[in-house]
Amino acid sequence: MPAKKKSSQRRYSQGASKTVASAMRRRKSGTLRSGKGGKGGRVTSREQAIAIGLSEARKKGARVPSKKSSSSKAA
Repeated sequence: MPAKKKSSQRRYSQGASKTVASAMRRRKSGTLRSGKGGKGGRVTSREQAIAIGLSEARKKGARVPSKKSSSSKAA
């Protein structure tokens, strides 16, 4: 039995990629902030910058896979 062929469709839309790239640039320039309305502290973590970018992309309606639930992380 042949192996299952992986679909060639993008999981993340190009719009989502642009939003994440924008968040990464803001992190580098020191203007990316965490929290509601950007009232939190300055973001220096690469992972947190990506998470913020994906969250912004979701709000814009870009195609982004749903978040992993906390129960599956524990397992």
